[in-house]
Order: sequence, then C-alpha cells, then structure tokens
Amino acid sequence: MASMLQKNDGDNSVLLRVTHANLKSFNADVRFSLQTTVEGVKEKLWHKCGTSVTSMALELYDDNNSKIAILSDDSRPLGFYSPFDGYRIHVIDLDPSSVTSGGWLEDTSLVEKYTISDEAYKKRDGTFRKFKEKMVSQNPSAFEAKITDSYMEDLSANIKIGDRCEVDPGAKRGVVKFVGRAESLAPGFWVGIQYDEPLGKHDGMVKGTRYFQCPPLQGAMVRPDKVKVGDFPERDPFEEEEI
Repeated sequence: MASMLQKNDGDNSVLLRVTHANLKSFNADVRFSLQTTVEGVKEKLWHKCGTSVTSMALELYDDNNSKIAILSDDSRPLGFYSPFDGYRIHVIDLDPSSVTSGGWLEDTSLVEKYTISDEAYKKRDGTFRKFKEKMVSQNPSAFEAKITDSYMEDLSANIKIGDRCEVDPGAKRGVVKFVGRAESLAPGFWVGIQYDEPLGKHDGMVKGTRYFQCPPLQGAMVRPDKVKVGDFPERDPFEEEEI
C-alpha cells in the first residue's frame, strides 16, 4: 500500500499524520517538505502541539502502524527516512514538567479555578454587575434582549463545514467544523473553527456541549461576520524566513 501512496518524482513533499504521546485527542495531518531537516520538522510541530524542540523525540510509523524509524538525527532531511503519504509521526515529550504532561491541556478539571462568594462580590466596587444595575436603572430599554435566533443567519448561509477560512481579528487560519445555533451560547448563528495552530480556547466543547471535535486549544466559536472562507492554505511558519 505504501508504494501506491508514494509521491511523484516532481513532488518533494509528503502528507503525514501526527500524534502525540501525552495528548490523546491530538491528531493532525501535516504536510512536510522532504528537504526539511528533522530539526525543522520539530520546529513546525512545536507550534502545533506545544512540545519544545529540545524535548521532542520523533518516531515514524508506516500505514500499517509499524514503527520503521526513530528520527534521531536532527541534521538529516526528512526524506532520508523515506516517508510516504499516510505515514505517521509520533511525538514523544521527554520533559516531565512539560505543559503537555499530566493531561493539563486536555482536562480542564485539573486547573484550579478562582472562585468568589456572591456576598463578597456584592461588596466590591467597580464590578460589571454594579455598572449594569446603574445603566439599567437609567435606561431600562437599552438592555432589552435584541438578538434573535436568526441573528446572522444570512451570513452563515455561505459558510459550509469543511471550508478553509480566515478569522478576524488576527487573520487566524483554519477549517470550518460547525455552522448553526449554539444553545449554550447567545442566540443567533455561530461558526465553529478548528485553527491550524493552538490559538483557540477549547477542543470543540463549549459550556458542557460538544459542537465539534478538534485537538485541544485549537477550537473556537465565532460569529459569521468574523469568518472569511476561501483559499486559505495552512501557513508554513518558515515562509517569512525565506529570501
């Protein structure tokens, strides 16, 4: 099967599946140049999974899930190991204190959350609650609900699941994973995005409701007016360094 997936002689890149030993839900398809060194591969993966280059070990598996190489020489080009489309690179984080260890990036229940009692919050000055109470007393009609269930439905009509997109602010790139109403959020239409890099806030689950599935910290729910669909390929982090 590997021979069927081999690239043409004129194509010097390969599409590999990437998994991570510490991040069980991390699963991405990434295209690499065969001329890129192993160190360059690690640099690219660092932006995607959070494991530092110096703490990263890479293993290469074929399409039958058999390990065929350990990418131990950072100076060698990726092509030296003869990867084919459909092969898998497995990332191992050697740093026991890494942000990827212990499930911190996947299980938010492990994060200690700051809490304050309602009584203590009421005693505070300058809170949003007190500001809102003051504004409502001055102009009650200004705070009546104005967002309907059809809010931005017209803008979402041209956005489809699977579309490549760019999201403002920041011109973040990714793929559309959800379009529709989100009961756990405000009324109207929302677009679920899987960013190419960990620039999001979740893995597709928002306030206890799963809207789509993606790697940790690559998911976001945004309004349709923030999304522009089109030919927005994944950025190469080394493009700007080329002359």
